[in-house]
This record gives sequence, structure tokens and C-alpha cells, in this order.
Amino acid sequence: MKERIPAGLRELLAQATADGHLPWRRLLKAGDWLLLLAAAALVAASFPLLWRGGVADRAIVKRDGQLVTELALNIPRKYEVIGAIGTTVIEVQPGRARVLSDPGPRQYCVQQGWLTRANAVAICAPNHVTLQLAGRSGQNGAYDTLNY
Repeated sequence: MKERIPAGLRELLAQATADGHLPWRRLLKAGDWLLLLAAAALVAASFPLLWRGGVADRAIVKRDGQLVTELALNIPRKYEVIGAIGTTVIEVQPGRARVLSDPGPRQYCVQQGWLTRANAVAICAPNHVTLQLAGRSGQNGAYDTLNY
């Protein structure tokens, strides 16, 4: 069975075997480059428009999905939450919050470190405690602990 290879592609493949690489500049036409450039510009322009984060101004602490407290992120403090297997300690500093300690075996929520952006979440699953940062009421997105 004979393969049908266009003459231009056959020349490129023959040159590739002689040089050891494929000449991509000749393989892509001007319209292809224009399309790639337009796609890259669209991605770069849409990134800041679609970014859902923002400046956080409060920390929301939940246990078993129920609101325990909301902490303002402008006053340094520590807050203890009694969960299913022990006490989780939340630390708040100006503009950020973190899970300082948790009785869970793997310490995933402690390893999250400082949360600084709105909608960031640290979940202490074994202890049923969640720490979420929220921004102004218009910035709080559609995310909840069930999405994570």
C-alpha cells in the first residue's frame, strides 16, 4: 500500500533526516504564527480578569460545616477550636491566618502554612475543622469546603 505524502512535507522530512531536526519555521505558515500569538495574548489578558483571589479581611472557622467564628485579620490572636479528636489552634496575624497546631495524624492543614488570599482554605479533616479566608462580601466566591 502506497502512502500519500504531500510533496512539500516529503521535502521537509527529507531535509530533517539530513540535518537531524525538523525546520519548524518553514512548517508553520504566517497565519499559524498569528493564531499562536493571538492565543497567547488572550491567555495573558484573561488571567488577571479571571483570577478569583483577592485581599482577605477575615478568617472563617467552621466545625462540622457549622460556623464557629469569624476572625478579623487585622488583630493578632490565637483561637482554639475543639473538634472531633482534640483541639485545633488557629493563629491570626495582620493580613494572614494559619492552623498553628492540630491533633490530626498527618498535619496537612498545618503544612498549608499561612493563608493570605481570599478563598484560600486549610482543612483539618480528621478533626472536622476548616479555616477559610474571605474578602469583602462581593469577593467571596462560590467555593466551599465541599469543593476541596
